[in-house]
Amino acid sequence: MHIVYGGTFDPVHNGHLRMALEVSDRLGVERVSLMPCHIPPHRDGTGATSEQRLRMLELAVDGEAQLRVDARELRRGGASYTADTLRQLRDELGADTPLAMVVGTDAFAGFDRWREWQVIPELAHIVVVRRSGHRVDPDGQPGRLLSERGAREPRELFERPCGAVLELDLPLLDISATAIRARIAEGRSPRYLLPDAVWREIRQQRLYGACPDRNF
Repeated sequence: MHIVYGGTFDPVHNGHLRMALEVSDRLGVERVSLMPCHIPPHRDGTGATSEQRLRMLELAVDGEAQLRVDARELRRGGASYTADTLRQLRDELGADTPLAMVVGTDAFAGFDRWREWQVIPELAHIVVVRRSGHRVDPDGQPGRLLSERGAREPRELFERPCGAVLELDLPLLDISATAIRARIAEGRSPRYLLPDAVWREIRQQRLYGACPDRNF
C-alpha cells in the first residue's frame, strides 16, 4: 500500500506529523509520504516559498522511519492538481498496487469542486480523517461517494488498487498552520506546536515575520 498525504505545510506542524503517524499505524503500512504542493489551486499563495516549505518538511521528518517527503509536485511546477499527481503515481506503481490519499473531513466536504474529482477514485482509495466541527453533506457528491464506496475496515483497501473511501477517527492535535503564522507575526512563540528544527529554520530564514534573535 502506497499512501500520500498532501498539503501546503505552511509551515508543517506537529498536527500534520501526528496524523500521518496515526494513519500509518492504523492502516499497518511502513510509511506515509508527505507531499507538499507547489501552487495550491484553492488558495491565494503561501507564506513561505515552495523551497522553504520543502526544507521545513525535510527537517521535520528527519530520523522518522514512518514518514518521508515526496517533492514531485514541486518539481512538476504549476498548480498542483491531485488527479495529475495520482496519474503519475499510478504509472509508477502499476495497475495492481493499492494507492491511497489522505484528506481531512474539511477538504473532502468540497471534494466535488476539485479538478477531475470523478477520476480520483479510479486512481486511488481515499482515506478521510474525521475532524471535529466538520461534516460531509450526505446529499452532496462527497456524501454519495461515502455511501457508494465506503469501506468498513482498513483491510479492504489492500484488496484492490483503488476505489474505496474509508473514514477514520484518529486522535488528532488541534493545531492550525494559520494560527501558527499569526502567532509568529505577533511575536509570540509557536514552540511545541511544531518541531524545534522547523522553528529554528523559521527564525533563521525570517519566515512569517519571525525575528532570528528570539531564543524561544
